[in-house]
Amino acid sequence: MQTMRLLPHRSSALGNLGLTEAEIREEVENDTDDLVSELVKLPTRARIRAIKALPMSFQDRRNIRSRVISVRLSRKNVLLMCCTDFREQVSLSFRRFGSSLVSAQERLVIWQDPLKAIGGRFGTSVLSYFRFLKWLLMFNVFSLFINFCFITIPQIVYPPNVTHLTSFRGLELLTGAGYFNQTVFFYGGYNGEVIVTQPSYNMQLAYFFTIAAYLVLCGVLLIYSMARSFQRNFTLISGPVYGAAWRLLCSWDFSVINEKAIQHLKNNLGIQLKESLAERLQMKRTSTVSDMLQQLSLQLLAWLLSVGLAVASCTAIYFLGSRESQLGPLGYTGDLTAEASTLLLPVVVSLINLIVPLIYTLINKMEHYDSPRTNIYIIILRNVLLKMSILGIICYYWLNDDPQTMPCWETFVGQSVYRLVVVDFIFCLLGSFFGEFLYSVIGTRCIRSLGVPEFDIATNVLDLIYAQTLAWIGIYFSPLLPIIQVIKFLIIFYVKRVSLNMNCQPPRRIGRAAQMETVYIALLFLPSFVGALSMVAYTVWSLRPSEQCGPFQGLSTPFQAVLQWMGTVANIPGSRWAWWIFEHMLRNELFFYLITLIVLIFTYFLWQVTQGRKQLIRTLRQQIANEGKDKAFLLSRLQNLQKGRSDAAGFRPMEFDEMTYFNQNWMNTFPLNM
Repeated sequence: MQTMRLLPHRSSALGNLGLTEAEIREEVENDTDDLVSELVKLPTRARIRAIKALPMSFQDRRNIRSRVISVRLSRKNVLLMCCTDFREQVSLSFRRFGSSLVSAQERLVIWQDPLKAIGGRFGTSVLSYFRFLKWLLMFNVFSLFINFCFITIPQIVYPPNVTHLTSFRGLELLTGAGYFNQTVFFYGGYNGEVIVTQPSYNMQLAYFFTIAAYLVLCGVLLIYSMARSFQRNFTLISGPVYGAAWRLLCSWDFSVINEKAIQHLKNNLGIQLKESLAERLQMKRTSTVSDMLQQLSLQLLAWLLSVGLAVASCTAIYFLGSRESQLGPLGYTGDLTAEASTLLLPVVVSLINLIVPLIYTLINKMEHYDSPRTNIYIIILRNVLLKMSILGIICYYWLNDDPQTMPCWETFVGQSVYRLVVVDFIFCLLGSFFGEFLYSVIGTRCIRSLGVPEFDIATNVLDLIYAQTLAWIGIYFSPLLPIIQVIKFLIIFYVKRVSLNMNCQPPRRIGRAAQMETVYIALLFLPSFVGALSMVAYTVWSLRPSEQCGPFQGLSTPFQAVLQWMGTVANIPGSRWAWWIFEHMLRNELFFYLITLIVLIFTYFLWQVTQGRKQLIRTLRQQIANEGKDKAFLLSRLQNLQKGRSDAAGFRPMEFDEMTYFNQNWMNTFPLNM
């Protein structure tokens, strides 16, 4: 059939080929019969794949399939054929059901269409922020699930005998104090009793191991995500498949048929091409010595101003924290004024986190970095130093002064983290309104020279990292704090999305955004997660818990609950091996030293392997480049040789007659090197 389409349909053309139309049709019919016979002999799945792979149109493949089915039905073993058809129908139904599940799973992916629209309109740099926000949301959903299942539900089913001293007044939504003091939202709402069930449920062990398992899983996931992102965005991105030519010629997704999706994909591709071209233009730029000295002096001045602002902010927080520690447990007296006064520190911290980054942005404009990525990385580094320094000072007061002055200091720390999270959320919404909406109104109606604002990626990403750091710090003191984080991230996504579409413009300075996601995960791991994990570990292993509240009251440290449990395990017959592992390995510093040494050696080995592979890749690329140069050199020599021979032959007039002669030695006219 395919052959018939390639042949002309006019009888004159068929006559010129030496075949009649009937002979051609007979030959094609014989080939079709042979094809049907071969397909009938194949198994069901192999036959389906073979029919799909035929180089024919859909209608032709359908006709072939119908002939195959008719041949199979015409055979004698009807029972076997019916069983085979039933099996095929069941297999086809399962495949269709699997395809339906895959499509339903794609529809259930949260924010899939909005993320595509954002990437197509504003580029991959802005899209990386919203992907990072979605990733953090999944972290908090997982934390909320395991804390609620293993800690909160048993405590709600078997509640302790606690009476609420104050009624709900509404201010607790901002402060977390008052009515919330003895609820399961904070550490003080849990007790350390063993719930008498079959089997028994130890709340101390459940509280300890649930928090520990969550933090360990977060650490493993962060390391894995950082390694995968680094491999995808740093190691593999240097290959030739990530060039502008590859994006232009080979990166189009032909499965996209929706007109709106095609427009988003086209816009995203255009922005990615701009990213590649911007990096190439930056590499070709050259600067004089005077320009480099001027730029270096401006950068040094900018860093002095940035460090000075960070030191001044930390000093203010230091004196404000000492004042709050001197006030004592005012949040427990039931006085509204004293309870509202606890909001002073979170408001000041949020004001610093809102105003100082804006000053950093203004300082960054006078540095004139050529690379957009360098520009963003500098802003991120300065904001990280500011925010982590402030959190370090606050944690110092929480872990040194509060345990000595507060009757239930874990609950007070949890409430302090709660206030920081809530006030930071409020200021984030205010920042979107005043920083983007009013700027857009002023730039479009009052002072048109300002223009429409761009989306500040660095500041918004640092806000997310700061919020997640607070969530990890407060997970021990407030197990249900992820509820606030989930609600906060959901609202922030939609607010930022609306503000982005209404008030912001696509970035004019384009940088490669794929590598920025790796930097975000690295910042989330090293200063954020490691710092929060250190604080929680210090609390569990070193600080004495409160005597009046919490699951660990009466113990010297929360970790003593694990020691007591292992003591009971050692008395169980046949469980001495577990006690030996715990006593001689998990509590032995030498074991962790050896583990660290092995990890470092393994990391060094992998680093050497990676360096060897990079050197091999560079050698192969150099060989490819040399082959291209050799081919270009040979082609140029060939062209010069042909041009020289034509010039030497010259033009000699000759007499022409009506006869045309053919040169029998035409092969000798070509160069020998060809």
